[in-house]
Amino acid sequence: MRKDIQQKFRGLGVALITPFKHDGQIDFPRLSALVNHVVEEGVDYLLALGTTSEYPTLSPDEKDEVLSCILEANAHRLPVMVGLGGPNTQFMIRKLDRLAKYEVDAILTVTPYYNKPSQAGLVAHYKAFTAATDMPVFLYNVPGRTSCNLEVTTTLQIAEECPNVVGIKEASGFMKQILQLICKRPDNFLVISGDDLLTLPLMAAGADGLISVMANAFPSKVAAMVHHIMDQQMVDARLIHQQLVPLTIDCFKEGSPAGVKAIMAAQNVIENTLRLPLVPVSEKLQQEIEQLVANTEF
Repeated sequence: MRKDIQQKFRGLGVALITPFKHDGQIDFPRLSALVNHVVEEGVDYLLALGTTSEYPTLSPDEKDEVLSCILEANAHRLPVMVGLGGPNTQFMIRKLDRLAKYEVDAILTVTPYYNKPSQAGLVAHYKAFTAATDMPVFLYNVPGRTSCNLEVTTTLQIAEECPNVVGIKEASGFMKQILQLICKRPDNFLVISGDDLLTLPLMAAGADGLISVMANAFPSKVAAMVHHIMDQQMVDARLIHQQLVPLTIDCFKEGSPAGVKAIMAAQNVIENTLRLPLVPVSEKLQQEIEQLVANTEF
């Protein structure tokens, strides 16, 4: 299983936003257009219903509708990973029944948030969850959002004891931890950057790719950077990385996906609408982003 999945999910994935209309309803035509755009611009796979989709603000029916829209627009052109997470292990297992009717290639599941489980609790959680599905599963470590960190030894134990755990999206920002994991991971276990800004150094050290927020706005440039690194064309990769750095910093100054939606609104491809408790970036940052978008030549 792991070798096959490595081929599907190595390279660039895009964590798709959910476009909303001014009244807060989902803008399905723009979501379809976004899927077509990123596919045509060279990304390698899609992540549906990740953090960037404003997943916690979507109702269960809306999540189904968003996933259906993405799958229909993709039309089997690229592999699709779907986010599935929550603080209640048994509730997450029950969600698998709802997911079963969709043709997706893998599940990305974040560490349980709010409860602050111990490392032993994280192992028990993932063993219970993965035992309930035959789907390939990627762990998702983002302690800045969940208040718990998957330590290296814990990740390695889960990879050993859960055969369908095939990789991890690492968005902890803990460089020492991620580098240790890259060195110690088992064969065909993918380590994927979950941080646009750190992708160049992490992939240079052996990470297998990126699940990107910025690729919603600049899919061809982010794809070119990732593919240059994979082809060991580091000078070309570094040039694109340096072009993207100012916009990437602004993208995350006031949280995600507010930043990338501000960029995409400046590109006139979506309305700058989020759902509470998320709000658009400040007027000052919006102006800074608009100036950067206008002055950046890609």
